[in-house]
Amino acid sequence: MSTVNVRTRFAPSPTGYLHVGGARTALFNWLYARHHGGTFVLRIEDTDLERSTEESVTGILEGLEWLGMTWDEGPGQGGDFGPYFQSDRLDIYRHYVQQLLDEDKAYYCYCTPEELKSRRQEALAQGNDPKYDRRCAQLTAAQRQALNDEGREPVVRFRSSDQGSTEVNDLIRGQIIFDNQMLDDFVILKSDGMPTYNFAVVIDDHLMRITHVIRGDDHISNTPRQIQVYKALGFPVPEFAHLPMILGSDKTRLSKRHGATSVTDYRDAGFLPEALVNYLALLGWSYSATDTLFTEEELIEKFSLDRVSRNPAVFDMKKLEWMNGVYLRELDPERLTDLVIPELQKGNLLPESVDEAAREQVKQIAIALQSRIRTLAEFAPSSYYFFVDEIKYDSKAVEKFLYRDYVPAMFDLLLDKLTKVEPFAEANIEKAFKEVQEKVGRKLGDVIQPVRVAVTGTRVSPGMYEVLAALGQPRTCHRLKKATEMAKKGLAAQ
Repeated sequence: MSTVNVRTRFAPSPTGYLHVGGARTALFNWLYARHHGGTFVLRIEDTDLERSTEESVTGILEGLEWLGMTWDEGPGQGGDFGPYFQSDRLDIYRHYVQQLLDEDKAYYCYCTPEELKSRRQEALAQGNDPKYDRRCAQLTAAQRQALNDEGREPVVRFRSSDQGSTEVNDLIRGQIIFDNQMLDDFVILKSDGMPTYNFAVVIDDHLMRITHVIRGDDHISNTPRQIQVYKALGFPVPEFAHLPMILGSDKTRLSKRHGATSVTDYRDAGFLPEALVNYLALLGWSYSATDTLFTEEELIEKFSLDRVSRNPAVFDMKKLEWMNGVYLRELDPERLTDLVIPELQKGNLLPESVDEAAREQVKQIAIALQSRIRTLAEFAPSSYYFFVDEIKYDSKAVEKFLYRDYVPAMFDLLLDKLTKVEPFAEANIEKAFKEVQEKVGRKLGDVIQPVRVAVTGTRVSPGMYEVLAALGQPRTCHRLKKATEMAKKGLAAQ
């Protein structure tokens, strides 16, 4: 364990859902804190008042809770370094803005957006860097008063150092050196009194005693600006670690077309939280070339930043579905049943209230299908024929398997046997099939496949004896009688 009291944070902006990239960032922060016996902080960066919504906050909290990433400090948990919503910390930011103004490390800027745009275009036309030209940096008190009298509402700019360089010793990427001449005097307080990201994040991370800032590599360019603010305020600089980008299967930036929907959408699509956590951990991190399946405890034990790649990670939906299928196959029957019942209710295959007998039937069917599905959402369409009176038939399967000359007579024999089976259990059903097979003198598959089409409407299902036992004697016999008539009509029409 580290001798440093490790404190990490996840600080989402509630302007949208918790997506795959955000969830991966949260996970790596959570794993690092847990591995070192430290503290994981959740902070909501909601200073963008126009775009921040309560709905987004709820979605972020729900997503993290579903994934099992419990936070030690933050919304709903409290803590010694709150508030944990930036919109409740505005007085704190203004205090530090004033400190920088008093120390001449920041200044008021009265340039209008139109003026700034015009100057940027002019600089670009002349082949110059379009950064701020500092024309407000040396305004006198009288000049500021005159601009105030005009009704101009100033912003506050940080007085960046343009000498030398700023170094970042990134825990993933190693040393990164930024030429300070490339930095400009960026805004730290907007004219509406709201702090900008690069300023507020420094104040919050310092006051919340964050030791390790682990975030996406799209923040690398922000880091030298933030380090200059740390130093200007006399704050110790935390460790930085920038995670590799996540790409889609076509190697472009991950987007909705690659399946990058919200974490709660993955929940609703039938993925298990432990499978998604395992998969997210492998987006940029690996423990060995062969190990891919980890429990939460194993991830916490093995996680380290030195095993995080610098190269972009590729999000592969097929691999996630495969992994989810592995986790589904390992589920305890009772938990599997608990998860399957809501799926069947969503598909209107089960009533809202499920009694013990219905639950037992669902469990029997769930166990039969457990090795065949990759997501819980596949369960209802794969099992609907267990729960409805009338089924849909695959026309090609009917033509291939029911329109065989021996099928009507074979179904009659099987019906005679199955109506007498008591109890209607797998072993007894199997015995009836074997007796019919022997009587008709055909391979067992020639008996089973037409029956599968007759009772499920498809050519693929779990084991036939399992299916019939779960389907029950009345439905099995009803469907066989109906299929017998279908077979006779089909043969007569040929």
